Amino acid sequence: MSYGINPMSQQVVFVPDQLIAGNLKLVTSTVTFASGNTLVRGQVVGRVTASGDYIPSVATATDGSQVPCGIVVDTVDASAAAAQGAIYEMGEFNSNYMTFDASWTLAALTQALRQFSIFVKTGLSNAIV
Repeated sequence: MSYGINPMSQQVVFVPDQLIAGNLKLVTSTVTFASGNTLVRGQVVGRVTASGDYIPSVATATDGSQVPCGIVVDTVDASAAAAQGAIYEMGEFNSNYMTFDASWTLAALTQALRQFSIFVKTGLSNAIV
């Protein structure tokens, strides 16, 4: 959108999506996502031991990805080939804006992520009382 009298000036409005749920310092890392997946912002991922690539974490997996260790920063299309992207390695996150496999219960996922300093909050725990 143009802003002011100069048509080259633009204004960008930041609209937060509420994935971030606290003031804890965010730590990110650039990783490789395995091909065959499109990962969305807020997707919980695990690392495949053999390849080192990241895929959606499934609690019943046996390839290493059953250990959730990150949350996708921005949507990554790795459907055709492996792709680089970023994950959050530390922070506080709103469970209502996270995407995770149905094999996980929220309670189990919260406990599993805690070892990586990823803290999951529910909408209720985010409320200021």
